[in-house]
Parts: sequence; structure tokens; C-alpha cells
Amino acid sequence: MNLKPDVEAIFVFLNGRKVCDGFRPAHLIKENYLTTGLHHYYNLGNSKEEELIGTITFISPEEYPACLWIGKRIKIFDGAKLIGYAAITQIFNTILQRVDE
Repeated sequence: MNLKPDVEAIFVFLNGRKVCDGFRPAHLIKENYLTTGLHHYYNLGNSKEEELIGTITFISPEEYPACLWIGKRIKIFDGAKLIGYAAITQIFNTILQRVDE
């Protein structure tokens, strides 16, 4: 099954954490709501920086509609441990796009 990514983001991982393509951490997508997302990184092999750019494909995005906007910073967890952040740069799945009134 080849799912399309929901968002593009800039990832920052704490304490020099090493990651690999296909990593599936939990994301605090909205207050009190963690969801898993599949990461794919554009610059993993070339990155000497702490920042990585890539995409996230969330599971069941229809369960948390209209919760994202460009620039939103999402906390990333491995179990109960905060391991980094993802700053949203593009939203491909319009279900997730917040609509300002």
C-alpha cells in the first residue's frame, strides 16, 4: 500500500537522535491527541545539520480534521519521551488544513 503524504515538515530531533527513513513516532497533533505518522526524509543522507526536511503520512487523519496550519510546530514522541519537533511547511491533505474564519 502506497499512501500519499499528508504534510511536509522541517524536523528537529533533540540530543542528536539518529533516525531512519520510515520512522513511525507519535505526534501530538492537537491537545491531548497523539497519532502515529510515517516519516520520509528528503535529505537524510546529506544532512550534517540537526534539521531534516521530509514528509509525514498520518494514520486516520479524518479523526482530527482542521488541526494544522503552515508554521505549526508539532511535538514528536517515542513512547512517553519527547524526541523532537516537526514544523509544518506544506499541507497536502486538505482535511487537515485549518480554515480561518
